[in-house]
Order: sequence, then C-alpha cells, then structure tokens
Amino acid sequence: MTASAIKKNGALTISVLLAALILPTALPTAADGAVDHGIYAELLSKYVKDGWVNYAGWKAEEGRLDQYLRVLEQVEPDRLDREEQFAFYVNAYNAWTIKLILTAYPGIKSIKDLGSFLQSPWKKEFVRIHDQVLSLDHIEHDILRPRFRDPRVHFAINCASKSCPPLLPEPYRGDRLDKQLTRVTVEFLSQPANSRLEGRQLWVSSIFKWFADDFSPGVVDFYLKYAQGDLKQKLQAGRDRIELKYLDYDWSLNGG
Repeated sequence: MTASAIKKNGALTISVLLAALILPTALPTAADGAVDHGIYAELLSKYVKDGWVNYAGWKAEEGRLDQYLRVLEQVEPDRLDREEQFAFYVNAYNAWTIKLILTAYPGIKSIKDLGSFLQSPWKKEFVRIHDQVLSLDHIEHDILRPRFRDPRVHFAINCASKSCPPLLPEPYRGDRLDKQLTRVTVEFLSQPANSRLEGRQLWVSSIFKWFADDFSPGVVDFYLKYAQGDLKQKLQAGRDRIELKYLDYDWSLNGG
C-alpha cells in the first residue's frame, strides 16, 4: 500500500470514528422523528403526582434532568412539524422551570424568590435551545402564544406555583398533543379551587385576566367549550348575565 493510500485510509478511519462519536448527540430524536423525551418521562412519572412536585426527588436526580436538557439543547425546533414543535417548547418551558427551582432548592418558597427588583425569574436568559439562550418569557410570549395561538397552552406550561395549572406527569407529544391540551384544560377548570359560580359571578383564575386577549371571543365561551357537568349547565342557562371575578394567585412553591 502506498503512503498516499495509507494516509487516505487513516483519514477515513478518523472520520468514521468522529461520526460515531458525534451522531448520538446530533440526532436526539426517536425513530419516528419525534424528540426523545424518554428521560423526562421517567422523571415526571417518579416525581409528579396530582400536581404536587417532589423537588427533593428531582434534586437527587438533577444529573438526569441535565441529560434531558442537553437533549433539548441539541434539537433544531424549526425542523419539527407543528405539533412536535408545540410539544417541544411546552416541555422545554416546564423542564427548564424545574431546573430553575433546583438551582436554589431547598432554600426556596416561591419561584419569585429567584427574581430581583430589576428582573423577574421569567426574564432570565438561561434556557439553551440549539444555538440560542432564551428566557422563559421568550418561550411563552414570543413563541408559544403568537406562533400556535392556542389558549390551552396556559394550562400546559407550569410556573412552579400552587395556583398554576398542575404539571402533567408525562411529556407532551406531537402525536397526542390535542388530547393532552384538552385534558389539562378540562381538569383545571373542573377544580373548585380554580372555578366557582356564585349567583351571577364566575370566579376564575387570574390567568384569564392576564391573558384575556388569548381567550377570544370570551372567557365564558371558553368555559362553555371545556367546562363539565353542573358548572357548564349553569353557565349555559345564564351566559348573558355572567360577571367575571378573579381569584387571588398563590405563588407558593407547588411541591417540596
């Protein structure tokens, strides 16, 4: 074999080895092209129950969470289809929120403890996705809300607080996203702590005040679409006379 051939074969071998090392981290997707949320699914099933988040458990496996966040960091969201992209950003928001809490846990009583007079925790740029470093606010207000225009997103993203819609104990996935969004919306509206009708007054989460424009043509119409049972029947009977009232928001940590 000539010197040039040896050099060529050696370069080829090095290229093959480099490809083998790089490929597993460059393609963090499942066989069907969806993002691989396997680690996150495992952690959610272990440490989230009935909306209560076991942050001590997450803290003990923070390294596993970091592995999942590195998976998200490698994804190119714009290459995903619409549903997978929507699910991706919801999962990213929720997973990075948990990571934010863990940076100060156990010495934390509220996510607001992680902010300052000059900057809220939601404006911190610490979320790494592909070649960007984003804030939680950017994901919510510059991507999820304007791009997908689905008000159910407000019941899918979790702010680590007791009054926030509970964290779903499974990852959001493009192939069942619509059912998951409806599930969390229905469950939130069905809880007496989040919705109650007193005469003509419908007491609802402050989410409906902060993001009123997202619930067009109106909050009552949204309730009539997703509320269940007796509440829905009463709203249907008096829909033209309903007065909205807003519940106080409890920013205490949604777990321990």
